[in-house]
Amino acid sequence: MKLVRYNQLDPTVPSSFSGMLDRFFNDSVNASMKQFNPAVDIAEDEKSYEIHVAVPGMKKSDFKIELVDGKLTISGERTLEEKKEGKNFHTIETQYGLFRRSFFMPEDVKEDQVEASYEDGFLKLLLPKKEKKVNKASIEVK
Repeated sequence: MKLVRYNQLDPTVPSSFSGMLDRFFNDSVNASMKQFNPAVDIAEDEKSYEIHVAVPGMKKSDFKIELVDGKLTISGERTLEEKKEGKNFHTIETQYGLFRRSFFMPEDVKEDQVEASYEDGFLKLLLPKKEKKVNKASIEVK
């Protein structure tokens, strides 16, 4: 919570010209900076890589996932619903706004078989690995 100067007349109208400028620039900066970086966990086993993105409160349609030239980009937007219905929020710690996370994929990922699912607040991506080719040759001793 931040301390705000009390304006006895109307709290939406700044009491001075400098107050008006402060409000203009703060509102502009805050509007352009409504971004966040969701937490990401990456795991690997013999068959695949897994990426888990923590983004609770979203719908499947809120995500955009692109894989271009070995670069995986996950983006979306979480919006704050303006439902008041008798509730007065004292604190909102949930992050809202736009997000974008990008990762360079290892060369052994089967890019055409990447799968994504969303459940329990986690976007889960499964990136299967290509099978390792074992080059084996017999060499005859002369």
